[in-house]
Amino acid sequence: SRGNEKGEIFRSTGDYEKFLSYVGAAREKYGFYLHTYVLMSNHYHLFIELTDCNLSRIMQLLNTSYTVYFNRKYQRSGHLFQGRYKSFIVDTDNYYSELTRYIHLNPVRAGIVDDPVDYTWSSYRDYLRPRCESFADMPAVERYLTIDLKRYRPFVFEGIGKEERFL
Repeated sequence: SRGNEKGEIFRSTGDYEKFLSYVGAAREKYGFYLHTYVLMSNHYHLFIELTDCNLSRIMQLLNTSYTVYFNRKYQRSGHLFQGRYKSFIVDTDNYYSELTRYIHLNPVRAGIVDDPVDYTWSSYRDYLRPRCESFADMPAVERYLTIDLKRYRPFVFEGIGKEERFL
């Protein structure tokens, strides 16, 4: 989802934290797996695997809850997000790995950091550390990722400067 007119949807550390708390609450309520995420100042990417629930309910809960929070905090009204969220079906192992890399390289492509490990609001660090400390559902990631997690960092760096066309 992208901010309305490409506007900011996250203005402070508290905003990022609040959004992630809504992701956690939605995950508890609907039981999906969070494979990869990145929160940028004007948009976010979530790579989730559905279990029983329909994606519309998850996104409605996230975007509505966060919009109410943001509008109250910043004393504004109206839409925060631009149109309906975009979604893609991920059906191949190779596509899975490429999509995780694409998401994790967002802050690098935006010129915010040179190394995705330096960006706080992403699941990239989850891929590099033990499962017990991860917000992403790493057992689910390991079921589909075609690269051993020990090779994930070099795999991501191979994507820097490459044009991403698969979306």
